[in-house]
Amino acid sequence: MKNIRCLLTEEEIAEAVARLGKQLTQEYSGRELTILGVLTGSIVLVTDLMRRIEVPHQLGLVQASSYRGKTTEAGELRINLDFLPEIRGRDVLLVDDIFDTGQTLSRISEQLELFEPKRIRSAVLLWKKSRTQVDLVPDHYCFDIPDEFVVGYGLDYNGEYRNLPYIGVIENQVS
Repeated sequence: MKNIRCLLTEEEIAEAVARLGKQLTQEYSGRELTILGVLTGSIVLVTDLMRRIEVPHQLGLVQASSYRGKTTEAGELRINLDFLPEIRGRDVLLVDDIFDTGQTLSRISEQLELFEPKRIRSAVLLWKKSRTQVDLVPDHYCFDIPDEFVVGYGLDYNGEYRNLPYIGVIENQVS
């Protein structure tokens, strides 16, 4: 295993997700909510967060990927909406692990608009504000992090490290 420096502890993440769940419970009270997790990195956040949102909601998953293999630089973004639940007239909360350049959430949001949801909002665990390249910003986020390649809590490097219960930075990582 590579040397990994802890950036955010398991406890810090759990507290932030609990706070976010309370905020979202208030925001979506009395509304028809569909949570859409962006695969694969958001799966841990989505499962933890949906148990903290105390209003009825549907769950769906959207597949999006721009990282392949051992690269730490984004490539062409591919989005698959084939298994999207019915969202017409519903509030949609798009949940992703990290908001880096913003291209992923921006492009997914544009494509979701074609399905005529009532409203699309977003929630992310991590936001690299210094790297944002789009006008869209996350409606909710837990942590603003520095421009470092992070792993853990669903985020991976070459398909590994998603299982770490904390967010870490691989030391001496070469792209």
